[in-house]
Amino acid sequence: MRSLLQSLIAQALTRLHEQGVVPAALVAKDVHIERTRDKTHGDFASNVALTLGKAARSAPRALAERIVAALPSADAVLRVEVAGPGFINFYLQPTAQLGVLLDVLAAGDAYGQSRIGAGQRVQVEFVSANPTGPLHVGHGRGAAYGSSLANLLQAAGFEVAREYYVNDAGRQMDILAISVWLRYLEYLGQELPFPAGAYRGDYVRAIAAGLEQQVSDTLLRPAADVVDGLPPDGPQGGDVDQYLDALIARAKLLLGTVDYGRLHRHGCDTILADIDDDLTAFGVSFDRWFRESSLVESGALDRAILALRAADHLYQKDGAWWFRATMFGDRQDRVVIRENGEPTYFASDVAYHLDKLHRGFDRIIDIWGADHHGYMDRIRAALRALSGSADALTVLLVQFAVLYRGLEKVSMSTRNGEFVTLRELRDEVGADAARFFYVLRKCDQHLDFDLELARSSSNDNPVYYVQYAHARIGAVLRQLAERRLKYETPPPDGLAILGEQPELELAATLARYPQLLESAALAYEPHQIAYYLRELAGQFHAYYNNHPFLVDDAALRNARLTLIKAIRQVLRNGLRVLGVSAPEQM
Repeated sequence: MRSLLQSLIAQALTRLHEQGVVPAALVAKDVHIERTRDKTHGDFASNVALTLGKAARSAPRALAERIVAALPSADAVLRVEVAGPGFINFYLQPTAQLGVLLDVLAAGDAYGQSRIGAGQRVQVEFVSANPTGPLHVGHGRGAAYGSSLANLLQAAGFEVAREYYVNDAGRQMDILAISVWLRYLEYLGQELPFPAGAYRGDYVRAIAAGLEQQVSDTLLRPAADVVDGLPPDGPQGGDVDQYLDALIARAKLLLGTVDYGRLHRHGCDTILADIDDDLTAFGVSFDRWFRESSLVESGALDRAILALRAADHLYQKDGAWWFRATMFGDRQDRVVIRENGEPTYFASDVAYHLDKLHRGFDRIIDIWGADHHGYMDRIRAALRALSGSADALTVLLVQFAVLYRGLEKVSMSTRNGEFVTLRELRDEVGADAARFFYVLRKCDQHLDFDLELARSSSNDNPVYYVQYAHARIGAVLRQLAERRLKYETPPPDGLAILGEQPELELAATLARYPQLLESAALAYEPHQIAYYLRELAGQFHAYYNNHPFLVDDAALRNARLTLIKAIRQVLRNGLRVLGVSAPEQM
């Protein structure tokens, strides 16, 4: 319908050009058509007269009136009115949008897909949780949102690369390494105090057991050598971080570079494999797992630092090298090289984002936890310093979902091991429910996850409500076969029998899906799809409860079956974007 209305306006502009009213250049301009929010203003509206008024040297309302007068007639259009400063409102014949039912069935899985992003390469980096433990339910929201957004952008025509940034270097990975090593030593009979700041989950014991199977006792060192001369830990009145750093240094000394590297890789790779399996079962996949360590190995980190230094964006203070971030919009300067000569996490992130630009992406989308809010400005500052612009970068912050068991909030701390994993959530409510619930709100809005609701088979459960609509239609089609009735696709004029208001509203809702998908993609808002599916399912359930489908009248039966088959297709297409299944039976 939008294409039809765009064509009508284009023809009107051509006529006005022939009359000398508008210059030739305006005839080829794109015509914007959108659905109205208020039906009293028609079904569709265009602001073409407002956008072309100045170039046509005409008041927008006067130009709109001339465009309307020049419009060709069309059976689908009931009337056209000019409103306000120059909007053109189209009122359609009540049955005009029924033709969309055949469009949906003809397009099938492709219905709603767009070319609005054609030719643009987009990288979406999401989850990127430190491989120091299993994914918890907080990470799950970022996974569901990032995966759905990538699907949405792809459906809108963008070329999408999905990426996970693996923080396999730095202090947190060293803490994981010594946590595993100490459990390994315990496994081999050594008695040592376990650090207050180390990772305590049972998963660490499992990794340690796997390490023993792999290396036997080759990493065994006497407990006395491990703890000799270490400063006191936190419970003994010392500093937790100082104790950890001393223990890390001792492990590196006792094990040596090669064996410490084996220990480090074993912990990281074991957890990464678990994360990959977990996400795969959650319907989340990546085109690339980008390791932070590769920035050092490839020289990308050194090149980024040299580029900053060559452009005089670094200065030395207190033995460290600082980036002049305040010159590029950040609130304070940032350390790039520590006093001990080691690069900071920020330095690695600068190199990583510079690498993204060098790979030729038109858009770079980082999906971070809301606790990274203060990190955005420093990354943008670095991009401005090194590339002249940060326009390609979009940072989307995802609030962690909060899980409740009764009235008690569950801790999400990875260090002390008291957390609910994403795997446990999937086992309890299923991947479909978890993914749908996660995208029910905008990513930056707070989300409390209601486990009882997610498990329920009721109309109050949104994912059940939508999937049940799809399954109900499947049941009708099975009954059609069981009763040996035939379905034949009606001709376009055969759909006019669908004249009841619920049928016309359902057709209008189906016709709205392509524009909604474009809007959701450009706004980075998968929740728009979730809301739409709930609306469509609600309309269908109401229609289903009051209308028989397998009626004796073949013309009416075929028309109604065409309607519900189109509904089923759009439900399936929308659920696919969200990574949720469309069951035939429930």
